[in-house]
Amino acid sequence: MLDFIARFQDDNGYCPSYEEIARGLDLASLATVHKHISALATKNYLKRGVNQSRSLELAPKYLQEQRRLKPQWEVPLLGRIAAGSPVESIEQRETLNFGDFTSGGNTFALEVRGNSMIEDHICDGDLILLEKVQQVRDGDIVVALVAGTETTLKRLYREPGDQVRLQPANAAMKPIILPARDVQIQGRLIAVLRKYK
Repeated sequence: MLDFIARFQDDNGYCPSYEEIARGLDLASLATVHKHISALATKNYLKRGVNQSRSLELAPKYLQEQRRLKPQWEVPLLGRIAAGSPVESIEQRETLNFGDFTSGGNTFALEVRGNSMIEDHICDGDLILLEKVQQVRDGDIVVALVAGTETTLKRLYREPGDQVRLQPANAAMKPIILPARDVQIQGRLIAVLRKYK
């Protein structure tokens, strides 16, 4: 319930109502929501206002525990580097949070096998981060389930006649053209990670 409330506040900018909590967690009774909220408030995980709508607030105890439990996905971002002519080096103090690449529980990773996307700089052995989505735009790089049995990483284009073209980024390979009903989108590419040692 705490995670749901935190996600709802992040997504909407305000706390959920008891009805929204019940719907979001598939709870049949508002009394059940009230019971859980009372228990969490007693344990100092939630603060709630009296006789106020949308008055729930996550308490510092919950936020501290979340920080402690989350793996550290932050590295120092120390500035920018020229990949052309050299530029003056100016150190910055920022942090790159890999959590910025994720979308809650809708992100997953895969290891790439093969070179069909090499011209998009996605190589054999790379790790890719994907967002689980149902809808994509033409030209998006997606993981597609083909005929319910095999998956592939390609650019997706919709073609006339209710066809889909899965386009490799490798001039030596031909596109895969299938009826749209035989292609199910598993996720859209959001990042590529490559380890050099």
